[in-house]
Amino acid sequence: MNLEEKVGQVLMTGFPATGSSAQDRENIAEHSLGNVFLKGRSTEGLEATKTAVDRVKKTIAKSQAAEVSPYVATDQEGGLVQVLKGSGFESMPSAKVQGTWDPAELKAKATTWGNELAGAGINVNLAPVADTVPSAAFAPSNAPIGHFGRQFGFTPQAVSTSSMAFSEGMLAAGVEPVVKHFPGLGRVTKNTDVASDVTDTNTTRNDDYLQPFRDAIEAGNQWVMVSNAYYSKIDAENIAPFSGTIMRDMLRSDLGFEGIIVSDDVCEANQLSPWGLGDRALRFFEAGGTMLLCVDSGKTATMADALVKKASKDPEFARLIDQAALIVLETKKAG
Repeated sequence: MNLEEKVGQVLMTGFPATGSSAQDRENIAEHSLGNVFLKGRSTEGLEATKTAVDRVKKTIAKSQAAEVSPYVATDQEGGLVQVLKGSGFESMPSAKVQGTWDPAELKAKATTWGNELAGAGINVNLAPVADTVPSAAFAPSNAPIGHFGRQFGFTPQAVSTSSMAFSEGMLAAGVEPVVKHFPGLGRVTKNTDVASDVTDTNTTRNDDYLQPFRDAIEAGNQWVMVSNAYYSKIDAENIAPFSGTIMRDMLRSDLGFEGIIVSDDVCEANQLSPWGLGDRALRFFEAGGTMLLCVDSGKTATMADALVKKASKDPEFARLIDQAALIVLETKKAG
């Protein structure tokens, strides 16, 4: 692979779940982008989604010298976070409801939901939510998770049990689950999508609330998403996707994670507004990230250019891109 193609493997760009635009496909082709995310909402059903996915897959295949299948992802948690609906897609209840089910039942249902995604050509689901909200009383104040009923329960053990069952169901269907949002968003009050300076003042490097993530990694899950928040008791200077302490020290060293560390969306989230697009991309990989998610294809193209420019002049940064691309390619091969 040339440098542009390696960079394309460590980026995941977005296009509307109802279908990509000509500009989206041009951005994907010109920058050899190797992974995509279906964003927004669609009620057009499974067959229409498959048509939209196949069109983008053809664009990716034509733009790469190497034959490497793309990761095609979406957000199919349930409740208010279900990107794909319509004929062929079951209506999914929220994680708050799923967490009341027996684990065997949840695994069976998740297998069904995963088979629906696989039928549409999707092989990665940015779920389950492994964040622990501390109590039902606090949930309404927890803007990103509890407010929307995205939590499986109110203890790390309950969250771990249900998130593992959900993950097992997805894997049974051939869809990679992504546990999120490391090291946890269950105790913040603001949402990084719409607010800035969102800070968790509770979570520590050895926190009990890390259990769902630790269990998922020990079970062999290959994807972990980092949140966009600050964690003042871990690394007060850097948001999680810019923190080597969180990604290298905690995920890689403490928890022994060897898979893909993917960012939350770094293009539209208000939390990232203080940094330019290129700086966001550089800082993520400098801190040990593996795959950068940007839901806007034009902004992803800008990030790709910044990464190529830096790597072409800086051998040490080029080595980081090589390491990240190798993890992605090995995970694709294993899958």
